[in-house]
Amino acid sequence: MTATVRTPWVQSERFLQVVIPLAVGLVLLGAWEAACRAWDVPEFLVPTPTRIAATLAADFGMLMGSLWVTLKITFLAFALATVVGTLIAFAFAQSRWIELSFFPYAVLLQVTPVAAVAPLIIIWCKDTTLALTLCAAIVALFPIIANTTLGLRSVSPGLASLFRMQRSSRWQTLRRLQIPSALPYWFAGLRISCGLALIGAVVAEFVAGTGGQGAGLAYQILQAGFQINIPRLFAALALISATGVLLFWGMLAATRLALGSWHESMAKQER
Repeated sequence: MTATVRTPWVQSERFLQVVIPLAVGLVLLGAWEAACRAWDVPEFLVPTPTRIAATLAADFGMLMGSLWVTLKITFLAFALATVVGTLIAFAFAQSRWIELSFFPYAVLLQVTPVAAVAPLIIIWCKDTTLALTLCAAIVALFPIIANTTLGLRSVSPGLASLFRMQRSSRWQTLRRLQIPSALPYWFAGLRISCGLALIGAVVAEFVAGTGGQGAGLAYQILQAGFQINIPRLFAALALISATGVLLFWGMLAATRLALGSWHESMAKQER
């Protein structure tokens, strides 16, 4: 009988995935702080991390209110892109002709800068929230279409032949074979898309130039730049970056929750 050898918790994969990035971050922040103090860098050029943290604490209420506005646009855009992108991918997977006819137009969403089309959307839509959501959704849409279409077409040829031999209907093949095969690709597209939705929301806010109490973080960045309040500008940027990381980790956790118990790609990461 072979005894099970347990790996010490300090050497576990999950512990290392948290501790090493945190250690690297602390070292980089320490080097940033030391360099600013050693060369006496002016605050209006590059503030120290401690100054940024103090500004974040002082302006916490204002910045968090703006962050909530940006997050609302991000979540709405992400939800819209997920629904529309998934439906388009299903349509592409049903017919090669449909995919060949419309996929180049889907690529247009990826290559057209949102800053170029945002003014038109803002003019066409009277509601500002709807206009910002559409702009951000355009940025987030393509990864879901491309990844989900690839996943729906990446079924095992042997299993596809078996379903044809069983005379399965198109709906049965989609539900029992194509969708389970496409789930890892779909979640990969969502992980990319959630970050792009945040970027699209911030860019759309820049273009719209919305201000006042209902303004997002882009407005705070613009105002801080006009007032040469560089610590507040860095604090807003830090909030956007932290939000992007949290969104990615959230989608990664959702992927592990959905696929961890049965798909080999997640099983390999858990080892």
